[in-house]
Amino acid sequence: MTTDSRARSFGSAAARYAAHRPSYPDSLFAALAELAGFPLTGARVADVGAGTGIATAQLEARGARVVAVEPGEGMAAEFRRRNPRTPLVRGDGNRLPLASGGMDLLTYAQSWHWTDPARSVPEALRVLRPGGALAVWSNDPDVSVGWIADQQARIERRFGPGWYINERARSQDGLRFTIRRLPWSRRVPVDTHLAKLSTHSLFLIGEPGTDAFLAEERALLMDRFPDGWTSTTWWS
Repeated sequence: MTTDSRARSFGSAAARYAAHRPSYPDSLFAALAELAGFPLTGARVADVGAGTGIATAQLEARGARVVAVEPGEGMAAEFRRRNPRTPLVRGDGNRLPLASGGMDLLTYAQSWHWTDPARSVPEALRVLRPGGALAVWSNDPDVSVGWIADQQARIERRFGPGWYINERARSQDGLRFTIRRLPWSRRVPVDTHLAKLSTHSLFLIGEPGTDAFLAEERALLMDRFPDGWTSTTWWS
């Protein structure tokens, strides 16, 4: 299965994605304003690969003027349902449907890794105003936590390494990235955690054995968390 196929797989689970994917901590947006060098209030922002609008809504709540960019039909439909007043254009980071020099900030929440940096870097430079900023972030499971590391290892044993496609940005031609790691956690029912897991591309592309794996995981986690709740720790 190609990376493009995995990137296109999310539309089939857009509602589940919106319901169960985690949002982002307040500390992330504070760090974003600090590192960008300007406040989010009033900033012209393009949220690229916006999905169902999780990050878009959080940016708007902080006063940003956001236009969302989303390539997938299913995800765009769910975005419009949840964010009917937010401008949305169809496109992706490799060819942004945006005017040159018009944005203060480009954000990629869980989406930069689906782009081709040879194309998305020049596009970012084209669309950003002088002094603008590009922000790339993701929620990565904290594998220093025992049960999270154990689950990651079980997935890799069953389906192979590299299942979690979520590479962090590093220096690219014409761009300099400052990396900041922000720990946070959320407490959710086991079934919510597994529903979130099921929205990753590995579980959406029809890989044999994924349904059985999720059922086995539920039994293991209910044994580990008899009250039915997990506390998941992330790095954003």
